Amino acid sequence: MTDPSLAPRHSRWSLYAPFVVLLVLLAAWTVWWFVLARQVEGRLEAQAERLRQAGWDIRYTDASVTGWPFRARVAAAHVSVASPSGHAVSAPELVAEANAYQPTKWVIVAPDGLTLDRAGKGKVAIRGEAIRMSLSGLDHRWPNLALEMVEPVFTAHPDSEPFPVARAARFEFYARPHVVGDQATTDDLDVMVRLLDARGRPDGAVEGFAQDGRLTTQIEAVIGKASTLSGMDAAGVFSAWTRAGGTFRNVRGELTAGDSAATLSSDLLRADANGRLTGSVDFQARRPGPA
Repeated sequence: MTDPSLAPRHSRWSLYAPFVVLLVLLAAWTVWWFVLARQVEGRLEAQAERLRQAGWDIRYTDASVTGWPFRARVAAAHVSVASPSGHAVSAPELVAEANAYQPTKWVIVAPDGLTLDRAGKGKVAIRGEAIRMSLSGLDHRWPNLALEMVEPVFTAHPDSEPFPVARAARFEFYARPHVVGDQATTDDLDVMVRLLDARGRPDGAVEGFAQDGRLTTQIEAVIGKASTLSGMDAAGVFSAWTRAGGTFRNVRGELTAGDSAATLSSDLLRADANGRLTGSVDFQARRPGPA
């Protein structure tokens, strides 16, 4: 009979090894997440400081980064962004989220709505089922941007000028680098704006234009010399763009209002020295009626 004490013993390392590897990976991932959180906080404040030096007024409180282990979630309260021209947007809270393994794509949400301050015209509160913006390709010169408002309601403050639109089914704005062939151009942007099923304020221009119906409009264009749009000053967002000889190319638009419909198109529009667009626009209307 074989002595049991002389039988070979199997190492228990094979049992513990998967757990040890998992703990090592978790520790490494945790270190990476905290490095990412520090980078996000630092870049947020650095970008805010660059805008302040350019004349913007950037304010926020209680900024924090959470979401371990798989997400980076940035929340800030009492956010206010005011341009040198006097236009501003503010929110009680903004929340931005990204996958920790893909920090070049972010989704920003305004859970409690926004307030738009129109320079010289007063403030408008914007509420809706969802107000969100996505940014992707932040490692490129021009990121892809998409702003969406679902069922937005626009309410002008009592001491402000009326806002032409009272509510809409959706508002959308998209911007992306202009591509020629397979390559993005250096200084051109594709943009598109859509307003779906909008209703004007009572006795307002949009309500009269739509003949008590709903207004839907879409316009798209290629913006040339788009980098100069970042140079907003007291004269407005298009002032530096105008001085640089900015252009709108391949402009296409559609509009429906009640029983009326219209299309417009232009191959090229330029801004003159006074900031007015010059060029040829082809406009066609179907059943224009009172509009």
